[in-house]
Amino acid sequence: LPPYEVLPTDVTMEELPRSTTVLVEEPPRPPRDHLVWSLCTTLYGNFCCLGLLAFVFSIKSRDRKVLGDYSGALSYGSTAKYLNITALVINMIIVVIVVVVVA
Repeated sequence: LPPYEVLPTDVTMEELPRSTTVLVEEPPRPPRDHLVWSLCTTLYGNFCCLGLLAFVFSIKSRDRKVLGDYSGALSYGSTAKYLNITALVINMIIVVIVVVVVA
């Protein structure tokens, strides 16, 4: 807070301009936990258990979000996201290899 100054004796409160400032802050957006994506990766593309690991990290992210630890939820959520992306890329490569070998 700024330091307060004593008013001069010849100035009254009625002579001073009145202003009010209201700051409205938005609550932080909760981080995404990618739970549905991790569940689909677990069920349909569980290469080397990456989908299962992504699902575990998604659940940890959701737990942290419920507790209000947004930085922990963001960390676990991003780990789940990268595991899902890795599993998706590996599954796409396997599908392409199988199509090339069979065709």
